[in-house]
Amino acid sequence: MGFRALSADRVIVADQLEQAVSVLDFAAGDMTPVGRQGDGPGEFGMPGPLYAGPGDTTYMLDMGNRRVTAAVWKLLVGRITLFLIDTDVPENSPEDRALSARLYGGDQEMRICQEILLGIGGVRMLRSLGISPSVWHANEGHSAFLTLERVREFVQKGSSHAEACELVRQSTVFTTHTPVPAGHDVFPHHLMDRYFAGYWEQLGLSREEFLRLGETPESHGGFNMTALVMRLSAHVNGVSREHGRVTREMWQHFWPGLPTDQIPIRSVTNGIHAPTWISPELHHLYSKSLSPTWTQTCDDPAMWQRVMDVPDHELWAVRQAMKRKLMGFIRERARAGWMHGHLQPSQVLTRGTLMDPEALTIGFARRFATYKRATLLFRDLERLKVLLQDRWRPVQLIFAGKAHPADEPGRYFIHEVLSFCHDHKLGGRVAFLEDYEMHMAKYLVQGVDIWLNTPRFPLEASGTSGMKAALNGVLNLSVLDGWWVEGYNGANGWGIQPLSEQADVQTQDHHDMEQLYRLLEQEVVPLFYQRDRDGIPRGWLQMVKECIRTTAPQFCTTRMLKDYVSLMYRAATVRMPATW
Repeated sequence: MGFRALSADRVIVADQLEQAVSVLDFAAGDMTPVGRQGDGPGEFGMPGPLYAGPGDTTYMLDMGNRRVTAAVWKLLVGRITLFLIDTDVPENSPEDRALSARLYGGDQEMRICQEILLGIGGVRMLRSLGISPSVWHANEGHSAFLTLERVREFVQKGSSHAEACELVRQSTVFTTHTPVPAGHDVFPHHLMDRYFAGYWEQLGLSREEFLRLGETPESHGGFNMTALVMRLSAHVNGVSREHGRVTREMWQHFWPGLPTDQIPIRSVTNGIHAPTWISPELHHLYSKSLSPTWTQTCDDPAMWQRVMDVPDHELWAVRQAMKRKLMGFIRERARAGWMHGHLQPSQVLTRGTLMDPEALTIGFARRFATYKRATLLFRDLERLKVLLQDRWRPVQLIFAGKAHPADEPGRYFIHEVLSFCHDHKLGGRVAFLEDYEMHMAKYLVQGVDIWLNTPRFPLEASGTSGMKAALNGVLNLSVLDGWWVEGYNGANGWGIQPLSEQADVQTQDHHDMEQLYRLLEQEVVPLFYQRDRDGIPRGWLQMVKECIRTTAPQFCTTRMLKDYVSLMYRAATVRMPATW
């Protein structure tokens, strides 16, 4: 969900900054009731045919030994055009109709077909509509085949393969979003043979030369999509400063002999669209205290400095109202599940109906990948019970999220968390919210007191949920990785200092768990419950204000897009020899 939310935020702000952008995606819409995540597609909610341009609304694409028909949907977001690719049309077989049904799921053969549809098919779709972008930006390796199709176009027009590659490199920007090896698609050669036999000749290559485009030392005979797009992009970036450093180390074999700090991989830290994610109550407070037009200058530090002058009692009242809304949302979801027969009585309780709106509430909501260590806080149950069951200073935990359909360990993490929710000895102070989606995410990032993030260093590329929480006055308690190592200043939240990368997993996990408990016991909980005669936690609110002041202008989409324009897009419009 984070990647899609980031894309949506980007489209909105591109419109506000009057950037000419076309975006490609699938017209796809995922959790079944009660305890275990399902893999079916959700509802996309398309309001009828959206294509409003001239000509045919479908195009055809050869995929191995068959031909697939794709429909084109056009959605206007202000002045930004979003094109959606849809294979759910009568001309296709049931298997091909399912290609655009969901982003994750299926086997490797479905995956390669999806990426051919998005990459090669996306280029051909734009050509059929008469659109010729000056800069092509590939996010992740999912769309990497677009570079091959563009090389093919140049070769068919008379360029040599080397000339075509140079032209494609100079106008291609590539953003990698993950330092986790499993996040990079690698297809076996037999699938590449099945779907690209006859295609490599159109590139001016032999089979062996073609396969080398996706070769890495770790690919073990597979075709690595990230390797392909990195070879055919002159402008590459990670999504945080730390991720840029990690990415340079991961791919330094592409630049043998070059010092790591000189490898031409930059970083553009992610940002979020503040007006989308900030609560209505806080939006009103910002409009009154910062500026009536604050949404138009989200990247202005001087404007956000005014948050320090917001009266404590007003900020606290807004934060409490946001928390009560979250609790109401949780209770109504559980009530609806009970009324419709989706939940058993015990599950009604474990979905958060016993949550206390006055207790310090910690939120953990994101994809349940194993490296994010959702169960780190449960490694010392006795210490956790002391925190949760404190009569005067209680703590409660709310979890939400999904695992990748193919990530069985991640699914087991969800099962583990659910088992703790059912443990009556934890007093109903642990809840898991199923069917995690954007609507629920808004309530969570607005309503909890602490946003917990415990990735195993250095595997967090960026993270955006913590940014959304921070702009809502929720304090981050996170491993110093991804965006938080840039955002944390010692006075705007809490940071878990990781051990070096050389530490083994068990040692690192134990170290991080000890730091997490120490911070909760000695700093977080005492500060939250330290109140004056009016019942207001002055010290807590001072940290909340510092959090908003420092993170809001730095981690907004406006700043992010301006960085992409100045650091990446402008360079990609200049035709000059690459450094490869």
